[in-house]
Amino acid sequence: MKILFVGDVVGKAGRRLLADHIDRLVDRHFVDLVVVNGENAAAGYGLTAPVLKELYAAGADVVTTGNHIWDKKEIYPVLDQDKRLLRPANYPPGLPGRGQGLYETASGIQVGVLNLEGRVFMKNLDCPFRVADALIEQLKQSTPVILVDFHAEATSEKQALGYYLDGRVSAVIGTHTHVQTADEKILPEGTGYLTDVGMTGSHDAIIGNQKEAALDRFLTQMPVRLEVAKKDPQLSAVLLTVDEQSGSCVQIERIQERS
Repeated sequence: MKILFVGDVVGKAGRRLLADHIDRLVDRHFVDLVVVNGENAAAGYGLTAPVLKELYAAGADVVTTGNHIWDKKEIYPVLDQDKRLLRPANYPPGLPGRGQGLYETASGIQVGVLNLEGRVFMKNLDCPFRVADALIEQLKQSTPVILVDFHAEATSEKQALGYYLDGRVSAVIGTHTHVQTADEKILPEGTGYLTDVGMTGSHDAIIGNQKEAALDRFLTQMPVRLEVAKKDPQLSAVLLTVDEQSGSCVQIERIQERS
């Protein structure tokens, strides 16, 4: 089976590109499930219900997120209501939403998706390694096919989780830094790995934001408001081919598509 994972969608430019390309990619690669990280899809920060509907209309089957999921409070009740929308599982108990789910493809194959957030240079959350231990055991009762979106800053933490989960999940794919890395591989025990899948949005920009404002922030150290850029949009994704019987990844391919 094939899973398409699309990296952080940033603003309207990213959403339009997603809508323009997903159907073509699904048809070209015979994709069974589309997972999209949408935490920056609403004006560059967070999600709203209308924007989430746009992602689904574009072809997303599951939407994962990260630290910016809390930026727009109107999404909080949706997190409880919509089982296709995930937020990192290692936030404290009692918060809205869920961090993992089971999703069935058109051919009847169940796929587990787990969303985690890193701690290095980020929030002091529950340990993603130990949270993964518990939740993967739950998902494995239903399916061997499990995709992990690890929303983290540090390359070392992402690599560590990849090796820690090697052989227990189908893939560990990093998000958050918005720059696609060139280290896709299949780990020794059969887990597909990529440090960062990259960003779907403007690439004539600084991680999706207008260059001028971002430079001003660096040069002045003042809290300059960042605006989402629109020029030169590019879709960044990764295509995973997974053996549905064993859950092992048999092929991993980076994808970049321009408008």
